[in-house]
Amino acid sequence: MLVKKTSKNQITLPKKIIKDFPHVEYFEAKVEDGKIILTPVKIVPANITLEKIREKIKKLGVTEKDIKEAIKWARKN
Repeated sequence: MLVKKTSKNQITLPKKIIKDFPHVEYFEAKVEDGKIILTPVKIVPANITLEKIREKIKKLGVTEKDIKEAIKWARKN
């Protein structure tokens, strides 16, 4: 599909494309191999507290050991 860039460097996504993302307001944009890649992004409200995050981790069953292993794995890569 053809998309035109305006004089203000804006583009409009065609309805045929955007209909697949009905609840998405924001996209991350990056360039890869000369292509523009748009990835849907979910914005997390600033009022989420550390306590709410801890509650979610507990509900998911993530343990301190899991976190330590994940950190160890990430530092290797």
